[in-house]
Amino acid sequence: MAVSERRAERLTLVAMSLGFAVVQLDISVVNVAIKAIGDALGGGVSALQWVVNAYTIGFAAFILTAGALADRIGAKGVFVAGFALFTTASVVCGLAPDLGVLIAARAVQGIGAAVLVPSSLTLLNHAYTDAAARAHAVGLWLAGASLALSGGPLVGGVLIATLGWRAIFFINVPVALIGIWLSRRFAGETPQARDRGVDVAGQAFAVLTLTALVAATIEGGTQGFGSLPVLVGYALAALAGVIFVALEARGARPMLPLALFRARAFSAPAAIGILINTAFYGLIFVFSLLFQRAQHLTALQTGLALAPIMVAITAANVAAGRVNRLVGPRRTVAAGVVAFAACCAGLLGVGARTGYAAMVVQLTLLGAAAGSIVPVITSEMLGSVDRSRSGVAAGTLNTLRQTGSAIGVALFGSLLAGSGITVGVHISLGITIGLSAVILTLTPLMAARPGAGAEPAPPSRASG
Repeated sequence: MAVSERRAERLTLVAMSLGFAVVQLDISVVNVAIKAIGDALGGGVSALQWVVNAYTIGFAAFILTAGALADRIGAKGVFVAGFALFTTASVVCGLAPDLGVLIAARAVQGIGAAVLVPSSLTLLNHAYTDAAARAHAVGLWLAGASLALSGGPLVGGVLIATLGWRAIFFINVPVALIGIWLSRRFAGETPQARDRGVDVAGQAFAVLTLTALVAATIEGGTQGFGSLPVLVGYALAALAGVIFVALEARGARPMLPLALFRARAFSAPAAIGILINTAFYGLIFVFSLLFQRAQHLTALQTGLALAPIMVAITAANVAAGRVNRLVGPRRTVAAGVVAFAACCAGLLGVGARTGYAAMVVQLTLLGAAAGSIVPVITSEMLGSVDRSRSGVAAGTLNTLRQTGSAIGVALFGSLLAGSGITVGVHISLGITIGLSAVILTLTPLMAARPGAGAEPAPPSRASG
């Protein structure tokens, strides 16, 4: 291979890694900024939940459509457009004069993130024709994202302490400009699959279902879960969800092929994915509020407090594949979820006066437990489908996991709003233990050994 071709491959990898990194950074960095944002722009816990969840909803709801769009019109143009959209939204977030503008811009940011992830992976697949080189490139792409996710709280804490909360959004601009230039200069365009349709109706009802569900859950904390507006919101979510399922079942080109869920090797890991993200990201949100509002830590101190959790996720991502090969998916996930529940049980006594030293071991192990589960379920889902549908399977898992994140932040945040921070944290931990028990009942539905009874797939590692 010519030197110029190798250089193009490597710089394409850099561009794609930058795209995925900013997506992961903005998942974790905002948690340490929620108090500073609330102090500057006003709003209670429910408003701060929307600052986090608007991004997650946009990401979860649009990622499958974004993948189809990249296949249809070419991934390079879609990637550049997604990066530009993400950057523009980041600037609006940084300049936002009130919470309404900030929340709207966060939603657009989430849509940009949804566009970046599948198109970046498609461009990597196109750039690296050699299988071994491609696997190495994808590993680096994932490692960069894991580093961004784990470093998000610390980066956010430093930026807020030195430049203010708006800097966490402006930092995306130079990264994006470099990524856009590199991708335009060095990435090759992918073939266009004109037969790949975009499920517009399904997309619309997916957004409506998720938004109504999250909105009702958030408002339940302040208005009461039995109030008329909250019940109407849940009814709307249920109706929209039924219509969405009907559209996907009958559509010629559905964004979410329901036939995939008929195989328990696919549906069990999918269910585990949504449950573990509900628990984990809900807890990250409420512990951020506990640190800042109850224990009065600064943003930098909160970032330092959360950093071990995120670092543990990254370390567990790397180790999980080896453990999985030794003991199999069932035992790996079962051990991870038992450890997850045990850490939550050990944190049930935390409060405003609990020292960080009394929590750090449990919090770190909590991150390690979650990080050990996600790569295994990702690999199992990919291995349960034909390789030609691996993109749809990966997109489905990302959609479900981000949906779980949105539900977790909405539910656990509402418990804090309705019961107070300390009591809300305790209830959230109790619910997490219950969710862990449900996950444990799902693990026997997974393969006993890696890839058993499934189409072989390359090992996959996922952040968080």
